[in-house]
Amino acid sequence: MSLDELFDNAVERVNAHKEPFPADLLLKLYAYYKKATNDYGKPKSKKPIINAFKTNALFQVQNVTEDEAKQAYIDLVDKYFIYGK
Repeated sequence: MSLDELFDNAVERVNAHKEPFPADLLLKLYAYYKKATNDYGKPKSKKPIINAFKTNALFQVQNVTEDEAKQAYIDLVDKYFIYGK
């Protein structure tokens, strides 16, 4: 499978998952997803503290390429579904 197909599959796995994810994992997934999809819009939570955490997560991946972000997202998802439960 191509990197894009693997990434899309990982996104589907996350979206289909019904249990809550740990907050730190969610922030990493958020940042890598935004970077991988070139979505640089501001965080849109109604809670300023959540927006601050999301902004910080985005800042931490600012020097990551789109492909690196996709691979990091895939790796996080794979690791979570193997070890995180």
